[in-house]
Amino acid sequence: MTTEFPIYLDYAATTPIDLRVAERMIECLGARGAHGNPSSTGHEYGRRARNLIETARVQVAKAIGAQPASIIWTSGATESNNLALFGSARFNRGRGRHIISSLTEHKAVLDPLRQLEREGFEVTYLRPAPSGAVSPAQVIDALRADTVLVSLMHVNNEIGVIQDVAAVGRACRERGVAFHVDAAQSAGKLPIDVESACIDLMSLTAHKCYGPKGIGVLYLRRQPGLGLQPLFFGGGQEYGLRSGTLATHQIVGMGAALSVAVADMATDSARIRELRDRLWAGIQALGGVELNCDPRHQVAHLLNISFHGVAGGSLQFALRDLAVSAGSACSSGSDAPSHVLHAMGRSNELAHSSLRFSLGRFTTAAEVDAAIATLRRELPRLRSSM
Repeated sequence: MTTEFPIYLDYAATTPIDLRVAERMIECLGARGAHGNPSSTGHEYGRRARNLIETARVQVAKAIGAQPASIIWTSGATESNNLALFGSARFNRGRGRHIISSLTEHKAVLDPLRQLEREGFEVTYLRPAPSGAVSPAQVIDALRADTVLVSLMHVNNEIGVIQDVAAVGRACRERGVAFHVDAAQSAGKLPIDVESACIDLMSLTAHKCYGPKGIGVLYLRRQPGLGLQPLFFGGGQEYGLRSGTLATHQIVGMGAALSVAVADMATDSARIRELRDRLWAGIQALGGVELNCDPRHQVAHLLNISFHGVAGGSLQFALRDLAVSAGSACSSGSDAPSHVLHAMGRSNELAHSSLRFSLGRFTTAAEVDAAIATLRRELPRLRSSM
């Protein structure tokens, strides 16, 4: 029987807001809150909002080992990816028009790259190993004299594989090539130091780490300065790179969310990894299943599993007591098999019979056991109907 509130195992799509974060956001709202326009620094309301924004800028910078001046507020990782890719490529088109990325990137990277191809850029799309990983050697081999940008995600949003972005960053830095990292799935979950990893541009979003939707960050290396062309123009906010009135409560929420996530990272990761392994052990015991990533090189909160002998789409429909995903939430309206699993060499049949289970800060052992029990009940029934 379907419950009113299914067990939530879709943290990779979005996370609930931590109450500690929500409390900080509420303080910004209302007539007595920091509701002023942060650009209106001629009065106390605006100055208070501006001070809160700059405090959050410091919090985000600290979470990734950056300087506060390198943090640019955006509406989320999609906008950050677009600003990084279009801004860097168009600014540097006089130096070269070659870009390197991978076939397993998020659509918020792949679609801008397709547009840049229409503008005359050439993109090399690297194919990952069956594990989902793109090796630094592949990137190095693809670098050319006219390469101006490399874009590679830190943690894949569908399978959870962790890419060696530090090795790629060092190789790019040695050759004077800008390096962009989509860190939407890793910020607050893995240690990040943009300086030691030689990362020039990094996209972050709050709603993947227990903060609000609608707010993100683009990290932009400042020393030495990296050229970037804005996407749109207006009041000149964010150093002229992202015009628009800043949303104080959302920015405060992102700063608080990353601050909490970094402080709790070790304990959260250990507990979530234990629950993930418990879930995988229970599912593996059902037989006829295949894990789509090596857990030794995988972020703690995510499992992508193919179920043999199950018709595409029927498993997720049968698991109405579980809130799980068939892949990226941004592509959930498509009937096409996962482009990530396809690039890894999985058949269309296996890609269609795959589910992503992602756990988080509020997942309990009882919920994991209930999910296993649901699969134990539904999987044999579905297989027998084939």
